[in-house]
Amino acid sequence: MGKRSHSHKSRERDTLEDEHEGKKSKLDDNKKLAKRKHKHKVKHKKQNKEKKQKIKGNTSKETGSAEDDDSLNDRLLNDRAKAMAPMTKEEWDRRQSIVRRVVDEETGRTRLVKGDGEILEEIVSKQEHSRINKLATKNDGQFFQQSLISKTK
Repeated sequence: MGKRSHSHKSRERDTLEDEHEGKKSKLDDNKKLAKRKHKHKVKHKKQNKEKKQKIKGNTSKETGSAEDDDSLNDRLLNDRAKAMAPMTKEEWDRRQSIVRRVVDEETGRTRLVKGDGEILEEIVSKQEHSRINKLATKNDGQFFQQSLISKTK
Protein backbone atom coordinates (compact mmCIF):
# COMPACT_ATOMS: atom_id res chain seq x y z
CA MET A 1 0.00 0.00 0.00
CA GLY A 2 2.91 2.32 0.77
CA LYS A 3 4.30 1.77 -2.71
CA ARG A 4 1.01 2.55 -4.22
CA SER A 5 0.66 5.92 -2.48
CA HIS A 6 4.28 6.72 -3.34
CA SER A 7 3.68 6.05 -7.03
CA HIS A 8 0.51 8.07 -6.83
CA LYS A 9 2.42 10.99 -5.30
CA SER A 10 5.12 10.76 -7.95
CA ARG A 11 2.47 10.82 -10.66
CA GLU A 12 0.96 13.92 -9.05
CA ARG A 13 4.39 15.53 -8.91
CA ASP A 14 5.04 14.65 -12.56
CA THR A 15 1.66 16.09 -13.51
CA LEU A 16 2.34 19.28 -11.58
CA GLU A 17 5.78 19.58 -13.20
CA ASP A 18 4.20 19.13 -16.63
CA GLU A 19 1.62 21.80 -15.86
CA HIS A 20 4.38 24.09 -14.62
CA GLU A 21 6.35 23.53 -17.84
CA GLY A 22 3.21 24.23 -19.88
CA LYS A 23 2.59 27.46 -17.99
CA LYS A 24 6.23 28.43 -18.42
CA SER A 25 6.08 27.89 -22.20
CA LYS A 26 2.85 29.90 -22.35
CA LEU A 27 4.57 32.72 -20.46
CA ASP A 28 7.46 32.60 -22.93
CA ASP A 29 5.01 32.70 -25.84
CA ASN A 30 3.20 35.66 -24.26
CA LYS A 31 6.49 37.51 -23.78
CA LYS A 32 7.43 36.95 -27.42
CA LEU A 33 4.01 38.16 -28.52
CA ALA A 34 4.28 41.25 -26.33
CA LYS A 35 7.70 42.04 -27.84
CA ARG A 36 6.31 41.75 -31.37
CA LYS A 37 3.36 43.98 -30.49
CA HIS A 38 5.69 46.54 -28.96
CA LYS A 39 7.90 46.60 -32.08
CA HIS A 40 4.80 46.97 -34.24
CA LYS A 41 3.50 49.81 -32.07
CA VAL A 42 6.86 51.64 -32.15
CA LYS A 43 7.01 51.27 -35.93
CA HIS A 44 3.52 52.75 -36.37
CA LYS A 45 4.26 55.60 -33.96
CA LYS A 46 7.26 56.50 -36.09
CA GLN A 47 5.19 56.35 -39.30
CA ASN A 48 2.44 58.50 -37.78
CA LYS A 49 4.99 61.06 -36.63
CA GLU A 50 6.41 61.23 -40.17
CA LYS A 51 2.89 61.71 -41.59
CA LYS A 52 2.23 64.54 -39.17
CA GLN A 53 5.48 66.20 -40.18
CA LYS A 54 4.47 65.98 -43.83
CA ILE A 55 1.11 67.55 -42.98
CA LYS A 56 2.88 70.37 -41.18
CA GLY A 57 5.13 70.87 -44.19
CA ASN A 58 8.16 69.95 -42.11
CA THR A 59 10.30 67.49 -44.09
CA SER A 60 13.24 67.40 -41.70
CA LYS A 61 13.66 64.50 -39.30
CA GLU A 62 13.69 66.78 -36.24
CA THR A 63 10.51 66.68 -34.24
CA GLY A 64 8.70 69.70 -32.90
CA SER A 65 7.74 70.23 -29.31
CA ALA A 66 5.16 68.06 -27.63
CA GLU A 67 2.73 71.00 -27.64
CA ASP A 68 2.94 71.22 -31.44
CA ASP A 69 2.16 67.51 -31.74
CA ASP A 70 -0.76 67.82 -29.33
CA SER A 71 -2.24 70.79 -31.17
CA LEU A 72 -1.88 68.97 -34.49
CA ASN A 73 -3.57 65.90 -33.03
CA ASP A 74 -6.39 68.07 -31.71
CA ARG A 75 -6.88 69.73 -35.10
CA LEU A 76 -6.88 66.38 -36.92
CA LEU A 77 -9.36 64.90 -34.48
CA ASN A 78 -11.61 67.96 -34.70
CA ASP A 79 -11.55 67.89 -38.50
CA ARG A 80 -12.39 64.21 -38.51
CA ALA A 81 -15.14 64.67 -35.93
CA LYS A 82 -16.69 67.46 -38.00
CA ALA A 83 -16.57 65.30 -41.12
CA MET A 84 -18.28 62.43 -39.33
CA ALA A 85 -20.92 64.53 -37.57
CA PRO A 86 -24.37 64.89 -39.13
CA MET A 87 -25.17 68.16 -40.87
CA THR A 88 -27.30 70.73 -39.13
CA LYS A 89 -30.44 72.01 -40.82
CA GLU A 90 -28.68 75.31 -41.61
CA GLU A 91 -25.69 73.56 -43.20
CA TRP A 92 -27.99 71.38 -45.30
CA ASP A 93 -30.08 74.39 -46.42
CA ARG A 94 -26.91 76.32 -47.30
CA ARG A 95 -25.59 73.40 -49.33
CA GLN A 96 -28.92 72.80 -51.08
CA SER A 97 -29.33 76.48 -51.99
CA ILE A 98 -26.39 76.29 -54.40
CA VAL A 99 -27.53 75.70 -57.99
CA ARG A 100 -24.91 75.22 -60.68
CA ARG A 101 -24.81 74.42 -64.40
CA VAL A 102 -23.07 71.17 -65.24
CA VAL A 103 -22.12 70.11 -68.76
CA ASP A 104 -22.21 66.39 -69.48
CA GLU A 105 -19.03 65.83 -71.47
CA GLU A 106 -20.29 62.66 -73.14
CA THR A 107 -23.53 64.08 -74.54
CA GLY A 108 -22.93 67.82 -74.39
CA ARG A 109 -26.11 68.42 -72.41
CA THR A 110 -26.22 71.20 -69.84
CA ARG A 111 -28.12 70.51 -66.65
CA LEU A 112 -28.98 72.48 -63.53
CA VAL A 113 -27.77 70.64 -60.43
CA LYS A 114 -28.96 71.66 -56.97
CA GLY A 115 -26.89 70.97 -53.87
CA ASP A 116 -25.55 67.43 -53.74
CA GLY A 117 -26.92 66.22 -57.07
CA GLU A 118 -30.63 66.90 -57.50
CA ILE A 119 -31.30 67.62 -61.19
CA LEU A 120 -33.62 70.59 -61.80
CA GLU A 121 -35.71 71.37 -64.86
CA GLU A 122 -35.12 74.67 -66.55
CA ILE A 123 -38.09 76.55 -67.98
CA VAL A 124 -37.29 77.74 -71.51
CA SER A 125 -39.19 79.04 -74.52
CA LYS A 126 -40.50 76.68 -77.22
CA GLN A 127 -37.79 77.74 -79.68
CA GLU A 128 -35.05 77.25 -77.07
CA HIS A 129 -36.51 73.84 -76.21
CA SER A 130 -36.40 72.67 -79.84
CA ARG A 131 -32.82 74.01 -80.23
CA ILE A 132 -31.73 72.12 -77.10
CA ASN A 133 -33.39 68.90 -78.33
CA LYS A 134 -31.76 69.14 -81.78
CA LEU A 135 -28.35 69.76 -80.24
CA ALA A 136 -28.83 66.95 -77.73
CA THR A 137 -29.97 64.51 -80.43
CA LYS A 138 -26.98 65.42 -82.59
CA ASN A 139 -24.56 64.96 -79.65
CA ASP A 140 -26.23 61.69 -78.61
CA GLY A 141 -25.76 60.35 -82.16
CA GLN A 142 -22.11 61.38 -82.20
CA PHE A 143 -21.52 59.76 -78.83
CA PHE A 144 -23.23 56.55 -79.99
CA GLN A 145 -21.12 56.43 -83.17
CA GLN A 146 -17.92 57.00 -81.21
CA SER A 147 -18.80 54.18 -78.83
CA LEU A 148 -19.48 51.83 -81.79
CA ILE A 149 -16.18 52.73 -83.41
CA SER A 150 -14.28 52.15 -80.17
CA LYS A 151 -15.96 48.75 -79.74
CA THR A 152 -14.98 47.59 -83.25
CA LYS A 153 -11.31 48.46 -82.71
